[in-house]
Amino acid sequence: MFDLANQQIVLAVLATVAVGGLAWVFLYPLLSGERKVEQRLANTIQTQPVQRAARATQKSRREQVEESLRDLELRQRKNARPTLSQRIERAGLDLSTRQFVMIAAGMGLAAFLLMLWSRMPLLAAVGFGFAGAFGLPFWMLSFLKNRREKRFLATFPDAVDVIVRGIKAGLPLIDSLKMVANEGQEPVRSEFRAIIETQTIGIPLGEACGKLYERMPLPEANFFGIVIAIQQKAGGNLSEALGNLSKVLRERKKMKAKIQAMSMEAKASAAIIGSLPPAVMGLVWLTSPTYIELLWTHPTGQLLLVGSAMWMSIGVMVMKKMINFDF
Repeated sequence: MFDLANQQIVLAVLATVAVGGLAWVFLYPLLSGERKVEQRLANTIQTQPVQRAARATQKSRREQVEESLRDLELRQRKNARPTLSQRIERAGLDLSTRQFVMIAAGMGLAAFLLMLWSRMPLLAAVGFGFAGAFGLPFWMLSFLKNRREKRFLATFPDAVDVIVRGIKAGLPLIDSLKMVANEGQEPVRSEFRAIIETQTIGIPLGEACGKLYERMPLPEANFFGIVIAIQQKAGGNLSEALGNLSKVLRERKKMKAKIQAMSMEAKASAAIIGSLPPAVMGLVWLTSPTYIELLWTHPTGQLLLVGSAMWMSIGVMVMKKMINFDF
């Protein structure tokens, strides 16, 4: 059985885990700079007042481009706060919202029962159940989403090149998209297949390509939707536009790899600095347990331990912010 001091330590750890899980879900986009990138992309799209002629019966090319940009700007604003179903879709999971909620509730219940079975206090078991239901599932969604986006970026420029070659060979745009949907690699194949299915039910091809950004919130996917939407409404040389887009995508990929290589030293230093205090604490506990046990047996030590954990968390967040490069 746990005494009062051990119960307080367990509750403090559980509260830290639960708060950390919620902070990862809700504060990570702010700390990682994703919100600033999205806001910067939205601010780059500026519309100009539409000037209509009194006797004009058709829209000019400039007006069509402005209308496309306005639609894309509205779509970006809606995409800033994704719903739970959108987050599940972006993670590549074939689950409904109800199924995800049931799985999260099951994980929380399993964690709660496991802690009760190990004879932990009731409040500690409740804390573990809360962390299992709200922290771990949403963290997994973020992890799967980021991994899927990296795989998409690795093969997306090649898919654009396939479309360019198909158009230059005389194929319609929809047939070139079908080639990627049938022969591309995942997750590019699934995303282009969704574009084909969306266009099949009657949605214009430009709008169907624009929805790619809703499922894959990346600047590269947004660029592709903008090019297709403008070409569908205003016309132009699509093969040349997509060829230039392919070059831009490959240059961005090279730049990201270069930035990642240059920042690896800072990331390694941050990892070493962040892991050093827990590592030293573990080594001291292995060599002299009675010397360090005062940290979790004495009230003053417990207070110092909680304060140290808070300051370490703040330091790790600051270091993560310093080594995170918006692109």
